[in-house]
Amino acid sequence: MEFNQANVTPELEGLYTKILQNLGEDPSRQGLVKTPYRAAKAMEFLMSGYHQSVDEILNGAIFDEDYDEMVIVKEIEFYSLCEHHILPFWGKCHVGYLPRKQIVGLSKIPRIVDMFSRRLQVQERLTREIAESLETALNPRGVAVVMEGQHLCMMARGVEKQAPVMTTNVMRGTFREDSSTRAEFLRCIQVS
Repeated sequence: MEFNQANVTPELEGLYTKILQNLGEDPSRQGLVKTPYRAAKAMEFLMSGYHQSVDEILNGAIFDEDYDEMVIVKEIEFYSLCEHHILPFWGKCHVGYLPRKQIVGLSKIPRIVDMFSRRLQVQERLTREIAESLETALNPRGVAVVMEGQHLCMMARGVEKQAPVMTTNVMRGTFREDSSTRAEFLRCIQVS
């Protein structure tokens, strides 16, 4: 969802002007004149998930299909903001499900990942929300979501470590109950 100038609220733009002033900057200097507007526009885009729903995204794209083997969409890029510091975290999301005679349109899974990512988040909740939404929409025999994320709040401040990758997972249904199904999924996405 792209935002145009009409979508940027003057209040949010004004808050960014105040932030610059409180940091000791001059918002009227050449390089910063349009920064409050651009920052407000970026924030509205990054938080656009609050204005979307799973039903809108799916838009009827659930299809009856006589298929009951594992479906995996892996390496879905995600970008989010941590709710503790409002700093970015990003990485890859891997989603699998075992259909119960219903499949979902391929593009819908990355769109659901984007919708939940474009909210203030913690990676643990983000992983759970993606899994729960697919479980509710599809009623599959099982759902698995694994997320691998790098967090700027840990890299650029605080402990200042560059290499750590946080991995979270939610396994539901057969993925949780059957270790061979879980192992097959993890092997397919190459996460140990």
